[in-house]
Amino acid sequence: MMLNKNLQEINIHNVDVELVAQMFRNYQSNVLFHLEVPSSMPSRQQSPKPPPSVWSVPEPPFEGFRPPQPDGYQRSSRGGPQGNAIVIDNGSSSTRAGWSFDQSPRLSLPPIMSRYRDRKLSKTYTFVGSDVFADQNARQQSRNAFEAGSGIVSNWDVMEAVLDYIFLKLGVDGQNGGVGRPIVMTEPVANLGYSRKTMTEIIFECYSAPSLAYGIDSLFSYRYNGGKTGLVVSSSHSSTHLIPVVRSKAMLSHATRLNWGRSQSAEYLLKLLQLKYPNFPGKLTSFQAESMVREHCYVSNDYIQELSGFLEWTGLEERDHVVQFAYTEQVVIQKSEEELAKIAEKRKESGRRLQEQAAKMRLEKLIKKEQELEYYKELQLKANTESKKEFRRLLESNDFKDEAQLDKTVRELDKSIRKARTKDVGGPEIDEEEDQPTFPLIDVPDEGLDEAGLKQKRHQKLMKSNHDARARAKAEKEREKARLAEEERLDQERRENDLEGWIQERRVAREVLLQKIKDRQRLKADLSNRKSLASQMRMKSIANLASDAPNSKKRRRGGDEDTFGANDDDWGVYRSITVGNQSEDEEEEDINTSVKNLEAQLLQYDPSFTEQHTLDAQSDWTKSLMHAFLRGPWPFDPESQKETHQIHLNVERIRVPEVVFQPSIAGLDQAGIVEVASDIVLQRISNADHRSKILRDVFLTGGNTMFKRFEERLRDELRAVLPAESPLVVRRAKDPILDAWRGAAKWSCGSEWKAAAVTREEYLEKGGEYLKVIFQLDYKIGSPFAITSERPRADLSIRRMIWGTPASEGLSLKNHSLE
Repeated sequence: MMLNKNLQEINIHNVDVELVAQMFRNYQSNVLFHLEVPSSMPSRQQSPKPPPSVWSVPEPPFEGFRPPQPDGYQRSSRGGPQGNAIVIDNGSSSTRAGWSFDQSPRLSLPPIMSRYRDRKLSKTYTFVGSDVFADQNARQQSRNAFEAGSGIVSNWDVMEAVLDYIFLKLGVDGQNGGVGRPIVMTEPVANLGYSRKTMTEIIFECYSAPSLAYGIDSLFSYRYNGGKTGLVVSSSHSSTHLIPVVRSKAMLSHATRLNWGRSQSAEYLLKLLQLKYPNFPGKLTSFQAESMVREHCYVSNDYIQELSGFLEWTGLEERDHVVQFAYTEQVVIQKSEEELAKIAEKRKESGRRLQEQAAKMRLEKLIKKEQELEYYKELQLKANTESKKEFRRLLESNDFKDEAQLDKTVRELDKSIRKARTKDVGGPEIDEEEDQPTFPLIDVPDEGLDEAGLKQKRHQKLMKSNHDARARAKAEKEREKARLAEEERLDQERRENDLEGWIQERRVAREVLLQKIKDRQRLKADLSNRKSLASQMRMKSIANLASDAPNSKKRRRGGDEDTFGANDDDWGVYRSITVGNQSEDEEEEDINTSVKNLEAQLLQYDPSFTEQHTLDAQSDWTKSLMHAFLRGPWPFDPESQKETHQIHLNVERIRVPEVVFQPSIAGLDQAGIVEVASDIVLQRISNADHRSKILRDVFLTGGNTMFKRFEERLRDELRAVLPAESPLVVRRAKDPILDAWRGAAKWSCGSEWKAAAVTREEYLEKGGEYLKVIFQLDYKIGSPFAITSERPRADLSIRRMIWGTPASEGLSLKNHSLE
């Protein structure tokens, strides 16, 4: 299926170095519940906060062109074909590779690949590792070798490209059609048989490696740090494993996996931020979330206690971390004083022209009105010289109904002309005396009036009713004004005679209004929940109204008539079933105005009532727990693009790492590492001497254990569940990330790995379907079983993946055990 491959023919070699360098330069140039807190909390005005420290969001790193390093290959050739080995730590987040004689891996790259075709150049390019981040097109089409959230290889094309890249950069020439050097590779605990089989076929068939050996990464790290007997806690990118080790032998039948690692933490943080900022304008990626977890999160010594006071005002500026995303600020062009003066002069000149035009138009209107007034006065004089019939014809021709309307028009024109002259020329204002209207036809009997007179009489009746209504309203307003003045006088007398009682009345009235505001807010919240009592009562009222007999199309006299609204109680029912109408908003506005008036009086006469006790002060953003959660202890300007593209990390800093100790926080139905560790030590390890030795060396490794205070928290919680006389020592690896590779390199320099490695001849003879398990009483950690056996793989099933464990021991796949 797979043939020998010459390393000179791999796709990576086709990448143009100058193109990659140009892409790198382009890449560098483009990177640029309203809850009230306790009243004791001081306001922002009393304790202003310093400007926040802003962290920039990281971008995926592109390390530039990396030339091959042939010196390692040349040095390894001195040891012969079975001499120095190539060591590969095949992690799901980063693949590290180097030679067994190196102190640190020479290569560290993410196991990703991207292949796309440039239509302009008519070339297909393949990018591997961090080179994928050099170009936006390549980044969008990247693929990972591992299944998301696990350490299982799912894309073997990407895995093969990653191995090509590694061998090329290590300087392997491939002249003999293969690698020509032994390979030591790490794998996760309980790796799938199919995954190991496929990897073995690639190494032997595609690269013709002389031998191959596997080992568990966390056990390599433990061996490198001098461990013999202890409990290995490995929390890596995809999962967390707890493996007991006794006398350098891993008891994998007691090992347990927790499905939580750095990738799950980043995904959890991403979901929390998406819920926290649903309208965030920027784009949150998994890489950015993982970087924020690594840089800002830490383990709390007492999660519940610290969480309860995390958003307190005191010290919030230190606990709240502001992460700034890329944004484009609106550019406002600042004009000089000279330009502003010119603009002001232009506006002034435009205003002067408009004033002149308005004065000219007023003068023209005044002249027109004077001409109309003179004409109408002449028309009035004709009433004495012309006959009644001729005078009525003249009135109708000028659109007047009678002589009274003509007199009214003359008076109005005269008054308007005098006002206009006073406004333009100056002088004292003319007092407007309202003429009392007369209604002479109201008392005249209908028999003495013709048809036009009856029509005029009805018009005068309507005018008289309007005049009387305005008079009544004016009188009512005067009475209300007098009543308020009397109440104010009585209130002033009461305040002067009994100030304490008056203040107490104002306080009680204010509390009543505040309680009414709270009740309205609670009612609105209850109405939004259809299962609440308020919603059920509303639906009951609607059902009672709907249960009445419906009206027929043809209404009949009697009980079928719609009488809703005739009774004042009907409107109370209407208000109880309406939600969010305008009248409620107006009523709430009136309540707020009354509260402000009462607070103004208390501020003036009550020395114990200060600004901090007012409703506005209690509703201040500095008192809002939601504002502290979303924006920290600083004000927020929604118009600022900079602040809109900011994320505030506060409670998420301790919530995300806490999942390892309390998986139920993230909805994970598993026990935390403290419960798992205590179960392994106290329940599964029956030997008291082994139990005591294991507790003396609880070893932490993996990138997810590098959180601040992780070691102290694990030690404190283990101490709480262990017997008082039990010894306990918790330590962390010297380098939790690189020690797995260093342990594998150190192991490959000894003689043990040669007995455990499978050679190409054994593979060709036995095939990939066979498995050989090495049993030793003093089995060394990191010594993997080889891939040849006297029994078929199918018979061994999942037990073939247990290092140093007899196949007869088996392996449980239930909770609290290793799958």
